[in-house]
Amino acid sequence: MATKALDFYLPDELNASHPPEKRGLRRDHVRMMVLDRATGEIRHDHFFHLADYLHPGDLVIANNSRTIPAVLHAKWSRNNRPIAPKVEVRLARRRREEIWDALVVANPTKTGDTLEFSPELEATVIGEKENSPLKIIQFTKKGTELFNIIYALGEPIRYEYIEQPWDLDYYQTVFASHPGSVEMPSAGRAFSWELIFKLKRKDIQLDFIQLHTGLSYLLDDNWHQTPEENVEEYQISERTMERIIQTKATGKRVIAVGTTVVRALETAASNGILSGVTNLYIDRHYPLKIADGIITGLHEPQASHLDMLSAFISEQHLLQAYDHAIKAGYLWHEFGDMNLVL
Repeated sequence: MATKALDFYLPDELNASHPPEKRGLRRDHVRMMVLDRATGEIRHDHFFHLADYLHPGDLVIANNSRTIPAVLHAKWSRNNRPIAPKVEVRLARRRREEIWDALVVANPTKTGDTLEFSPELEATVIGEKENSPLKIIQFTKKGTELFNIIYALGEPIRYEYIEQPWDLDYYQTVFASHPGSVEMPSAGRAFSWELIFKLKRKDIQLDFIQLHTGLSYLLDDNWHQTPEENVEEYQISERTMERIIQTKATGKRVIAVGTTVVRALETAASNGILSGVTNLYIDRHYPLKIADGIITGLHEPQASHLDMLSAFISEQHLLQAYDHAIKAGYLWHEFGDMNLVL
């Protein structure tokens, strides 16, 4: 649940509306606020100096899920009769290869309605998610064929602070490889191959998990998804988990790149399942078992991601740091600046 204590005023001008590359910056040259978990000490730096804060043998775990263009448009029909020539459909989460949860902006759609995206692709509304505006839709294609059509027709999700559309490439991390996220796992965006090689030269390890992010905002403040309601699919290889265990056994740190990675790692640590789905909610009361630190962006007021950060650092220190970040002009959201908590 969103924590009222972690509320603050965020000026509109601190919402990053342009990718860093469009602001004349390399993606790894965004700013980085470094927080000490124990003392709350704040340091200001830039992300390409990340290696200066890590030790040889530390293990950085990133999410290699690839962002899909999850906003589609369809002709909406009922009983073979057209209702609307163009409605927006936002994919929310994949249930099976051809079955997705989706937000059909033209509510109220009903079970049995059809959505025609192109001559090659249709979907049928086969149900609805309980206590949610999300519908369950079944596509006429699946697997690679479905993804290829989605990539050809869709556009990336963008929220009101993004003033103009940007190409899908701006919503990808450099190591994204497994399509499935409807919103970018944005904590990894600031990494460049040059920075990754710099980490490796310092003997800082890098490995990957997958967690396909779901739709975070349902376009209506009356419908607020709690973390427990936001079920996401994750995969961790046995080899990666072995590296994690070995790293911690030698006294080195495991640094998670983003809340998605924390959620996947801590789920696996709790249930012993390396591939599955998670609705884990982490807050200040949750004893972290794997993640010793986190690389993340800056999160909006009352976001559940702030609850998760309070498992790493006290709410008092976190709010003080965010106050510093606002006064220093840090930028928020997926195209904004970074926060390292160690």
